[in-house]
Amino acid sequence: MKKMNLKSVLALFMGIALFASCSDDDNNSDNSAEGTSRMSVKLVDAPGDYDAVNIDVQDVVIKYEGDEAEYSVGEVDAGIYDLLELTGGQSADLAINEEIPAGEVSQIRLILGTENTVVVDGETIDLQTPSAQQSGLKINLNETLEDGILYEYVLDFDVEESIVEQGNGGYLLKPVIRASKLAVTGIITGSVAPITMQTLVTATSADGNVVVSAYTDANGNYTLYGLPEGSYTLTFTPEIGLDLDIQILENIEVDVEQTTTVEVVTFQ
Repeated sequence: MKKMNLKSVLALFMGIALFASCSDDDNNSDNSAEGTSRMSVKLVDAPGDYDAVNIDVQDVVIKYEGDEAEYSVGEVDAGIYDLLELTGGQSADLAINEEIPAGEVSQIRLILGTENTVVVDGETIDLQTPSAQQSGLKINLNETLEDGILYEYVLDFDVEESIVEQGNGGYLLKPVIRASKLAVTGIITGSVAPITMQTLVTATSADGNVVVSAYTDANGNYTLYGLPEGSYTLTFTPEIGLDLDIQILENIEVDVEQTTTVEVVTFQ
């Protein structure tokens, strides 16, 4: 067999390392999402003919299209929820305004613990939940989450269809859950001139309950994220020390899941 000299061996290892590095970069670029979204998750229920249906929620995770991994949505209010109390406009906030990567989300899953029960005629019976604790109750989404937008997902649990009485007197959870997405915020973007001057831009809602601020970047651009739908007043405050007046733009309309681009503001 032909022997390889030291230079050949080094060249071979360098080539393998370079190939592995490029492969990793390619994989990262395929699975990465640009920017971040925010997500809130609420749990509601359609009425059922039971005294109580107690679900032990431990986590809420999401899966992205083309990615086998699962990701928690963030800080989840874990606990046991009686689904029959989540009717008539009542809901449980499982996650509130949590930051997640933007991108195409294929599934959302409720990860359950072991304390799941159904109460029938005053008797508490263990609710069997095969595979739910391991892989979670799966709800298909197939939704694209945009950068800078806050989305609220409402998980509507149909108890009557989800609880199956077995012949041995036990009860099985075969969940029927409908997920609806509500995009609840929009974005305002624009620029100021001259670009060499840093400016504080503040958006204030018509009722005064929402105030969002951001500074312009090196190119004079600004973006205000997470604005609920409505009308806003924009206040442009130049950096301290410049003898320039504050500029104001009124009646800037924001729609959910939309970006409103406003006119260039010029300081004289």
